[in-house]
Amino acid sequence: ELGIRIPRPLGHGPSRFIPEKETIQVGKEDATMHTLFAESFATLGRLDNVTLVMVFHPQYLESFLKTQHYLLQMDGPLPLHYRHYIGIMAAARHQCSYLVNLHVNDFLHVGGDPKWLNGLENAPQKLQNLGELNKMLAHRPWLITKEHIEQLLKTEENSWSLAELIHAVVLLTHYHSLASFTFGCGISPEIDCEGGHTFRPPSVSNYCICDITNGYHGVDEIHASQAGSIPSTESVCEVEALMEKMKQLQECRDEEEASQEEMATRFEREKRESMFVCSSEDEESAATRDVSRHFEDTSYGYKDFSRHGMHVPTFRVQDYSWEDHGYSLVNRLYPDVGQLLDEKFHIAYNLTYNTMAMHKDVDTSMLRRAIWNYIHCMFGIRYDDYDYGEINQLLDRSFKVYIKTVVCTPEKTTKRMYDSFWRQFKHSEKVHVNLLLVEARMQAELLYALRAITRYMT
Repeated sequence: ELGIRIPRPLGHGPSRFIPEKETIQVGKEDATMHTLFAESFATLGRLDNVTLVMVFHPQYLESFLKTQHYLLQMDGPLPLHYRHYIGIMAAARHQCSYLVNLHVNDFLHVGGDPKWLNGLENAPQKLQNLGELNKMLAHRPWLITKEHIEQLLKTEENSWSLAELIHAVVLLTHYHSLASFTFGCGISPEIDCEGGHTFRPPSVSNYCICDITNGYHGVDEIHASQAGSIPSTESVCEVEALMEKMKQLQECRDEEEASQEEMATRFEREKRESMFVCSSEDEESAATRDVSRHFEDTSYGYKDFSRHGMHVPTFRVQDYSWEDHGYSLVNRLYPDVGQLLDEKFHIAYNLTYNTMAMHKDVDTSMLRRAIWNYIHCMFGIRYDDYDYGEINQLLDRSFKVYIKTVVCTPEKTTKRMYDSFWRQFKHSEKVHVNLLLVEARMQAELLYALRAITRYMT
């Protein structure tokens, strides 16, 4: 009556990929989840959609919130506004406007200078110097050398201290991988965020293209997507076939072990093959000026490491691992963070409910390990004691496309990719896959950065 336009949410529920009725409804959560919601609200000042999707796995969410809170708000080498600005820089590398917008608000809230938001060139030189490391970590971490570290630590003015650099590296990797989660689970912006609302009245017959791109679909389309979730015999067979393969591999494992040379060959083969996995929807997505102003060199993106005659030496885990090297370095320079990250990696990797789709009492460790090691393999990281032949047995092509897209070019993830892998599995299981992707990616980036820092120090 007063002529005030009332916003209406554009999407339905916290994710564009998961039907709202299958997410955990606020008000119907159990006591553990309720505590987590309260914690999330207290630290972020809102109950964000990332939390509402992650809560499928409360044990992980608790560890995630604790780590993020520590990185952004507790005592640490970097001032608060720097932390949020680094979050913006990292999320912008993947054009993740959802995370960029959240941190723009937080940055201003802790007294950050609005001028910095006009573009990276307006931020202090010290932050601008971080641009190169941000770019390489996000897209080609295997290129990071001790010289890159030296440039940041040894410049005449605006140099970083080791402790500050570790804090910055952890923040960058945290937000690169959180961008992977955001796109991989189709997280929708909240109603009060940019892209989260519309002032147009809901109409069924005449929805326009802007509604579709914003996730507001016509009734026909909603019915069609619901119809797609009816289990087909074909997808039921997929689950049975996967379980059968796991059983066979376990039996082969027990019978014979491949030689070291054979294992090395299988790794190289898988690494080479991973280059030829690319998303079918491979058109270039142009970065919007809105987000791309937060980083330079917008054309720089993911490239497979063996392309263009570049040979990247294999990163062998027995020479430099998170457990033996990375963890202690982080903990020494930024106390408690190594501990928090370690806990988060372990929870994601070991998380299991011993179920697969409609089957109970299943040991899924072989499958989890194949996913984790496949991601590290795409980054050129090799485990000597793993038979990479298992990856091809357990991960089919549509699943590999999804993994590679979410990990390497998350902004290209589509609902079709999400729907096309593991069609019989529950959404909570697909979210669990995303947690594995996020943590394996973060650890891979960290390993390259920390190894370079260790080489610089020695």
